[in-house]
Amino acid sequence: MKKIFHISSNSILAKRIRRFKSLKRAYYSLIILITLYAISLLSPILVNSKPVLVKYEGSYYSPLFTDLFTNDFYEAKFFGQDSIRGKIKYGEPHYRILQKTFKTQNNGNFVIMPLYPYDPYEEVLSELDEEYVDLNGNNKWDEGEDFIDVNGDGKLNQYRPATFPDSIHIMGTDNQGRDVLARLIYGFKISITFALIVTSISYTIGIFIGGTLGFYGGKVDLFGLRFIEIYAAIPFLFILMILGNFIKPNIYILAAMYIILSGWVSTCYFVRGEFYREKAKDYVSAAISMGQSNTKVMFKHILPNALTPVITYAPFAIIGYISGLVSLDYLGFGLQPPTPSWGELFSQGAENLQYWHLVTFPLIAMGGTLFLITFIGEGVREAFDPKVHSRLR
Repeated sequence: MKKIFHISSNSILAKRIRRFKSLKRAYYSLIILITLYAISLLSPILVNSKPVLVKYEGSYYSPLFTDLFTNDFYEAKFFGQDSIRGKIKYGEPHYRILQKTFKTQNNGNFVIMPLYPYDPYEEVLSELDEEYVDLNGNNKWDEGEDFIDVNGDGKLNQYRPATFPDSIHIMGTDNQGRDVLARLIYGFKISITFALIVTSISYTIGIFIGGTLGFYGGKVDLFGLRFIEIYAAIPFLFILMILGNFIKPNIYILAAMYIILSGWVSTCYFVRGEFYREKAKDYVSAAISMGQSNTKVMFKHILPNALTPVITYAPFAIIGYISGLVSLDYLGFGLQPPTPSWGELFSQGAENLQYWHLVTFPLIAMGGTLFLITFIGEGVREAFDPKVHSRLR
């Protein structure tokens, strides 16, 4: 069977890959980062307040996968959860309480929750509130109205966020009563996904435009470069802030705004310079003299040799995009609440300095991620160093 894709063991690329693997810090950092990102992609299954499996009255149900694939849910009364601590329950069941109820009843029904049974959007502290009977309908407890004293302290306890880390919420909750660990995991997935989208599309655009300017030169380069210089002078951060007041961006809209306003410009400069340098070499002249088209010369001959500085810069570009997203979210111009975000957690921590965990854990998560990417970037830069792997060797 003919091999579609094969890398010779003596090729420059193979030598660079072997050299990267020999740089243990960079190689293991890449493995750790890929593993963490793969786990984060599975977060809707591993970190969720909906159960993987429910057995009720002899039948089996999967609310988690029902929600993922059909965006539908079961009513609380479907599983017999008509009330919680004397208060009527509408909408979706409270599955963690339902799990405890089934265990107490011991009638063959059961609930299997995900590995970490909390949702980043869920106000988890509401399940700790002690319920009361609102006799006069004013939506608050008045002295003399009955209440269910769960902890036996003789007082009606209405728990309010944030809470510090404990055995249940190992990184505590934020100022909306949402689990911090769940939001960190989802925030990691969003940050890496955002950076990968912006980097890949920006590089594609930048390589095409920069390669065209560098290869054709002349008036194409003159007018194209003047336009890019003017475009690059536009304060894109302020434009993002202004647009953020009119548009409530999700991750894809924000990534598109980032790409259009600034993402491709630096790559364009890099590639343009490399194309200028490479097109003056003999192998390009030989390809042209053999009658090969400009497109083939650009993308088959010049581009592979012009990508070295672009590839070595990519990990550091990813760092910049992650930091940019966190900054925008911190300022309130990025992803909109309740989207899980590291920047939003930093913002909460700045407003509630007494809750140290709202700053400490996001800082550890972001710092650790950026350290891993930095180590990878250093390894890629050393492995792709043209002084180490030159065609003249």
